[in-house]
Amino acid sequence: MDGEPIKYRYDHYTWPEIKELVPRQPVCIISIGSVEDHGHHLPLDVDNYLISHMVEAVAKQIPDEVLLLPHVPYGFEDHHMSFPGTITIQSQHLEAFMLDITLSLAHHGFQKILIADGHGSNMPILDLVCRKTIIRSDALCAAFIWPGLIAKTLKETRRSEYPGGMSHAGELETAVYLYLNEQAVQMDKAERDINFHESKYYWHDLAGGSPVRMVEWWSRISKTGTIGDPELATRENGRLWFDATVENMIEFIREFRAFEVREKKDLH
Repeated sequence: MDGEPIKYRYDHYTWPEIKELVPRQPVCIISIGSVEDHGHHLPLDVDNYLISHMVEAVAKQIPDEVLLLPHVPYGFEDHHMSFPGTITIQSQHLEAFMLDITLSLAHHGFQKILIADGHGSNMPILDLVCRKTIIRSDALCAAFIWPGLIAKTLKETRRSEYPGGMSHAGELETAVYLYLNEQAVQMDKAERDINFHESKYYWHDLAGGSPVRMVEWWSRISKTGTIGDPELATRENGRLWFDATVENMIEFIREFRAFEVREKKDLH
């Protein structure tokens, strides 16, 4: 680290200090993103950049209630590998890796573990990680992808069409990136690209998923890497959605921290 330890950073403590923190039971937060295509206008780090800034903002507001673990920068990306630059971790490897982290935390006595996700295709894997953590330990483990925390707000304030306008590198991610780092967004290259199959039961949108789930080989449904309408993104909405995500994350963390870890029972 540089300078003095930061009190909400898990890896800034010595091992005796970590031991002393366990009785307080802060929520351990593991953020995870990806390195992948995000259209012609956004860099490969979108999923890492957005979620890491969100959890950092949360921790700064409630430093005594959380511990941030080192960020996990890679995710499951097999379907994006036709786009240069993408890095993928096979699903079984990602599951095992994340489960090793959560079970390590549980082994040391932490009972509340939260995985904050910035990349959609990580979620089925992270769901299994959480389930297996609960089964194999005495901890509670939960995961979320950040747009899910503000779905109602997004539907009320978005400019792009629903569904489709906020799927990938669309209005939502572009707007939040504009708010956090406008200099890194090449808006002159932003292009609307919504070409997934039309269906009453299947679509792509971060403000609310479809009842039928399918993730195709990405280059079949996107020419640019974008699925959505980034041309409608504004820095003002980016700030609104970032702040709402941080606020709702804090609200859930406090609820989660209060959850009772109930006794496991075998009813044979």
